[in-house]
Amino acid sequence: MTHPKNTTPPPVIEASRIREGLPFPLGATWDGLGVNFALFSANATKVELCIFDDTGEVELERIELPEYTDEIYHGYLPDAHPGMIYGYRVYGAYDPENGHRFNPNKLLIDPYAKQLVGELKWSEALFGYTIGHPDGDLSFDERDSAPFVPKCKVIDPAHTWGNDQRVSVPWDKTILYETHVRGISMRHPSVPENLRGTFAGLMVDDVLEHIRKLGVSSVELLPVHAFVNDQHLLHKGMTNYWGYNSIAFFAPDPRYLASGKIAEFKEMVAHLHEANLEVILDVVYNHTAEGNEQGPTLSMRGIDNASYYRLMPDDKRYYINDSGTGNTLDLSHPCVLQMVTDSLRYWATEMHVDGFRFDLATILGRYHDGFDERHSFLVACRQDPVLRQVKMIAEPWDCGPGGYQVGGFPPGWVEWNDKFRDTVRAFWKGDDGQLADFASRMTASGEMFNQRGRRPYASVNFVTAHDGFTLHDLVSYNDKHNEANDENNQDGSNNNLSWNHGVEGPTDDPEINELRQRQMRNFFATLLLAQGTPMIVAGDEFARTQHGNNNAYCQDSEIGWVNWDLSEDGEALLKFVKRLIKLRLTYPILRRGRFLVGNYNEDLGVKDVTWLAPDGSEMTTEQWHDGHGRCLGMLMDGRAQETGIRRKGGNATLLLVVNAHHDIVNFRLPEVPEGSFWTCMVDTNQPKVRGQERFDFDYEYSVTGRSLLLFELQREEEE
Repeated sequence: MTHPKNTTPPPVIEASRIREGLPFPLGATWDGLGVNFALFSANATKVELCIFDDTGEVELERIELPEYTDEIYHGYLPDAHPGMIYGYRVYGAYDPENGHRFNPNKLLIDPYAKQLVGELKWSEALFGYTIGHPDGDLSFDERDSAPFVPKCKVIDPAHTWGNDQRVSVPWDKTILYETHVRGISMRHPSVPENLRGTFAGLMVDDVLEHIRKLGVSSVELLPVHAFVNDQHLLHKGMTNYWGYNSIAFFAPDPRYLASGKIAEFKEMVAHLHEANLEVILDVVYNHTAEGNEQGPTLSMRGIDNASYYRLMPDDKRYYINDSGTGNTLDLSHPCVLQMVTDSLRYWATEMHVDGFRFDLATILGRYHDGFDERHSFLVACRQDPVLRQVKMIAEPWDCGPGGYQVGGFPPGWVEWNDKFRDTVRAFWKGDDGQLADFASRMTASGEMFNQRGRRPYASVNFVTAHDGFTLHDLVSYNDKHNEANDENNQDGSNNNLSWNHGVEGPTDDPEINELRQRQMRNFFATLLLAQGTPMIVAGDEFARTQHGNNNAYCQDSEIGWVNWDLSEDGEALLKFVKRLIKLRLTYPILRRGRFLVGNYNEDLGVKDVTWLAPDGSEMTTEQWHDGHGRCLGMLMDGRAQETGIRRKGGNATLLLVVNAHHDIVNFRLPEVPEGSFWTCMVDTNQPKVRGQERFDFDYEYSVTGRSLLLFELQREEEE
């Protein structure tokens, strides 16, 4: 750390220009004539607006905000304009033991800032206390942090959107494509060097064309809110690549703006919409980059620590750490709740975003005594006229008490289902006792989600995510290999349920490579043919690798970037995935609006799903409990009732057969009413199958070991 001396003379204070202004809206708002500044703080005694030159390096003046209304400090500068660089200094008690950490020597980022300029430069001056002092964080540091803090910029929000509007893909047709702004474009040959790793890079035609032709509906971007690089990572030459360390919830990260203008984000959204793709943002409202009591004072800590953060009730010097990152935002406070919902509305309305995926979402629904589905935040989202129209995706767990809430979020939300990931991985690895759970995962985990009118799409199914192995590495490594993270391979999960199929990492063995390819096809077929909402991670469709690293959060490098140099096997997998997606969208029975429950409908004489043993008979209780069972048939009857109206459906009837045994299993194809024969549309052992070969009823199909098949029933009138 550096120890700067503040040699700049005190800025001239010219208060005559300031007017009273209004307490709403919060933030810096240009009205065409001037700028209104409004900042919430329940416990401050004074707020100074600090104005900087165009470089953000020279503090020109400090102006005290003259009015205080309903816990909002506010003032209006009639001659201010877009482009003005500013920050705040907030006065009040420095009393950490009672939760207060005001220090006007620290320049603070406006929580409502729409754009940041400059980057954080780590210095001891950033901390409200003096590092190394015997009293630790109880001490008070008088150094000026302004030279080291990103500054806020007043924006002109005007933008020509043309005919842009939300794509509004129905949930049953939604296929999520999780990617990273930098990762997807850094190695793409069609992206100009100066645009790589930015929003502009994602607009390049060849990048968009790949995503569009793949057939997915929605691009889910890892965090784009302005974030902080951890000091310890910078010392090691790494960064907080994923960006789960937000400091400004309204501002896109400056590093992603090739043009330096926030209009670039809007242009990216318009390009994605033109390609008929939704834009989903991964958002981190559970904590901020200020960390625990030993962290820096950058924004909310210095504005009103006791209001913004959840503090230990018996010792407010310390923070409740349900996020695992040092602090936890307190969304039970009405003004913190307002900030988060204002941020969501801003991105949905001003930036035309189509939805959000909430990191550690359980925190957002937690009061001091635990998770409550009627938490003010969850209620606010459900009743808000803007937010109830966009996609809301929860990561339904955190590390706090009662933090695992899969299936526990209220109607209107969909949730990441990690049980799908774990069950499907274990099943195809060949673990014992997975058959019953596998059947549940294929029917959208109804035991968790089939309640209160929720639909199968409420289960967001995934085999891989940004956090963990890529699909290629899932079938190539038994163990994580995170040595490049410089944490002695101690970081990242050890419970990967992965299998290297005989050799750790790359191999020239053709049998192993063929099996790995088939297993990747199995995973994709399982994901895309299951009920629920599938999520694919960018690059998995052509088997990208992170060389065994299952925690690439700090790897802004070739480890974390998508490699667009496709191998022959990668090209083949890509074709297979495209075909699976097309099948999913073609056959509504693969994405039903009602759960498949296996009950016989006496009025219609139809059972929506029948589970079959290899001999073609219906599964018995004994077979379900056979720990060694690894082969199963899933007969989905297209005549089953499709909606609440009691009438026969008109969908195709499909038979899905899975075999996780290492050897061939002969599966007897069942006879089905109103049908004549079966055609095979998918066989992961023969990826080029096109559904032309006819198979009669009672035919014993030799199902290759570790493979999946999909058959379509050809009806009598179709012969």
